[in-house]
Amino acid sequence: MRGRWALAGVALLLAAMLAGLGVWQVERRAWKLALIDRVEARLAAPAQPAPPRARWATITDDDAYAPITATGTWRAAPPVFTQAVTDFGAGYWVLSPLDTAGGTILVNRGFVPTGDRKAITAPSGPARITGLLRVTEPDGGFLRDNDPADDRWYSRDTAAIARARRLGQVAPYFIDAEALPGTQWPRGGLTVVRFRNNHLVYALTWFTLAVMMAFAAWRIARGRERTEAA
Repeated sequence: MRGRWALAGVALLLAAMLAGLGVWQVERRAWKLALIDRVEARLAAPAQPAPPRARWATITDDDAYAPITATGTWRAAPPVFTQAVTDFGAGYWVLSPLDTAGGTILVNRGFVPTGDRKAITAPSGPARITGLLRVTEPDGGFLRDNDPADDRWYSRDTAAIARARRLGQVAPYFIDAEALPGTQWPRGGLTVVRFRNNHLVYALTWFTLAVMMAFAAWRIARGRERTEAA
């Protein structure tokens, strides 16, 4: 009999833990919805000047996707190609340094398919860039680390790219440039702003499991009571 009570207690404890996971997913859903609202409000705002060097230390994920503009001169440096997959297929993001009065900023000029990479050259002269602020992507992509020595890039890690290309200090963000009329490659304006929000499904799953486990605990306890009555 003592073992039956212990089993019922374990089932009840598991039910409480599962319910706790459900509550956590509800809280995560509220956080995600608030994040989506903030990003959508940011995207709808008019473009502001790119944050200068004095503000670089304060840049966080809360600044991501803000429309910004930067005016400067393209640095005479070969483009950096970062592997990417878009609706156009496999290829690369093309990054080039722009020297501005507020410091050097890497600009993601857009996407180029693998077969057209060799046709991409370094830009030159003055430029005014409008696009979205994107926070640096350190280390690499999914299951792939950046390899600066072989010039293989799987993420847009601004600090690592600056070290490898000897660009000096660059902003801890880059600009996803908007599409330029008449330009085929690199193709700008392909930023995907999408946040997965499956938290409600997860919450319902955890709560369902919690109810099932609580029912199991009740059945175990009821079985003991019937045994004692017999």
